[in-house]
Amino acid sequence: MQIGKITQVMGPVVDVEFEEKPLPIIKTALQCDNHGQKCMMEVQEHVGGNTVRCILLSPSEGLQKDMPVLSSGKGITVPVGDQNLGRLFNVLGDPIDGGPAPDEERWEIHRKPPKFTDQKPVAEILETGIKVIDLIAPYAKGGKVGLFGGAGVGKTVLIQELIRNVAAEHGGYSIFTGVGERSREGNDLWSEMTASGVIKNTALVFGQMNEPPGARMRVAETGLTMAEYFRDVEHKDVLLFIDNIFRFVQAGSEV
Repeated sequence: MQIGKITQVMGPVVDVEFEEKPLPIIKTALQCDNHGQKCMMEVQEHVGGNTVRCILLSPSEGLQKDMPVLSSGKGITVPVGDQNLGRLFNVLGDPIDGGPAPDEERWEIHRKPPKFTDQKPVAEILETGIKVIDLIAPYAKGGKVGLFGGAGVGKTVLIQELIRNVAAEHGGYSIFTGVGERSREGNDLWSEMTASGVIKNTALVFGQMNEPPGARMRVAETGLTMAEYFRDVEHKDVLLFIDNIFRFVQAGSEV
């Protein structure tokens, strides 16, 4: 494994210098010890002959020049599989619900999309159990749906109801990805899903509002990777919720 050192810290962006060649490739995960706390970052650019520019997935407080940085030689990996159900994770796949870390298989979050020839249109409607949706704006299985509305009009409440109905009526799994969520919203969702009993069919991944923009930008891919495992390996019907896409774009703009 290559070892470099921090040469510059610019908010959520860090430059790391490596003496050995070749440099870590784009999207490689790097790790450093920030006064006893694990600090993760991801390579985004090669700058000059021996420097890589990274986005931080952990807080930058405490980082300083000349700190040693270790290259993992691969991208960010997160746990996948049935042990994720009923659990709460951060962007790195670390549990944040106080439970033990899953000891199952891990996948990299940057994966190739399905080939166009492997995709097929499905003319089947997903019955949500919400009458106004099923009648006026039905959802197609395998499709993508955007919920647009102002703040406080009930988008997250609707998502909670969809998760409950899919678990109760279809026996399917749901992955909820909170991008830039308020801590209160995440706690409310966790409590309500636990009380209703649907948490056992759901995994939740959060990049909260107080976290660095790099974490908020990548957490959507963490949730997507967990959903892809259930789709490709277990051949389950999976609903992936990303709440919300505006904060995902906002995080990218901050970086």
